[in-house]
Amino acid sequence: MTFYFPFHLVSVSPWPVLMSFSVMSMMINLLMMLNESNFIMVLLNFLLMLLLMFQWWRDVIREGAYQGSHLICITAGLQCGMVMFILSEVMFFFSFFWGFFHLILSPSVEMGNQCPPMMGEAFNPYNIPLLNTVILLSSGVTITLCHHAFLSNKFKVSLLMIIMTLSLGVIFTSFQFFEYKESGFTISDSMYGSIFFLSTGFHGLHVLIGSIFIYINTVRMKNKEISSFHHFGFEACLWYWHFVDVVWLFLYIFVYWLIY
Repeated sequence: MTFYFPFHLVSVSPWPVLMSFSVMSMMINLLMMLNESNFIMVLLNFLLMLLLMFQWWRDVIREGAYQGSHLICITAGLQCGMVMFILSEVMFFFSFFWGFFHLILSPSVEMGNQCPPMMGEAFNPYNIPLLNTVILLSSGVTITLCHHAFLSNKFKVSLLMIIMTLSLGVIFTSFQFFEYKESGFTISDSMYGSIFFLSTGFHGLHVLIGSIFIYINTVRMKNKEISSFHHFGFEACLWYWHFVDVVWLFLYIFVYWLIY
């Protein structure tokens, strides 16, 4: 008598333990960079993490797309894991907003009892921040149109929409780089400077990671590795990108517009 068992045995993989060591090394190198202003090791560590992500994701894609191991129960587990990951990211940014509201509602004496304190000129929310808001919200629209077109088996339209989304993500990152370059204050200028650059900087990092996520799904879509009924990797990318959009809306309203 045979029993149906929906799970598969994952092959032995070195990527989880190597990625954990890489993340630990990245944190150490970031601390060294802040003290010694040496970006070389951080750059090399980042390239190593990209290589490990490529190898790990390659194995997962092979299991789902070619070996047929990702059945309904497996996909449900992956969906649950992605939801838990996004919730952990929500709490991550919640800590920044908690510190920000504590700062503006109860500014300390060291800040002159006002927020923002007397320092360099604050960013005008109607310049680059507003443009970036329009760009990121537009990317949310294009990736949603891509999803609907993909479900309708309109692969050319979906490929065009996801390329537009990737382009908008790159443009957003470029404008944020120019914004940082022209900033009138730094991360060491009071608590406001620290919270501003930490919150917007980590959001920019999430946009960069999301852009890599979208690029991988663009390649998979072009190679016909996903279909309209088996494409959880693309759905996870969609959830992540919408999460990035929502976080940016809160950042724009509170960190840019409310303070100005």
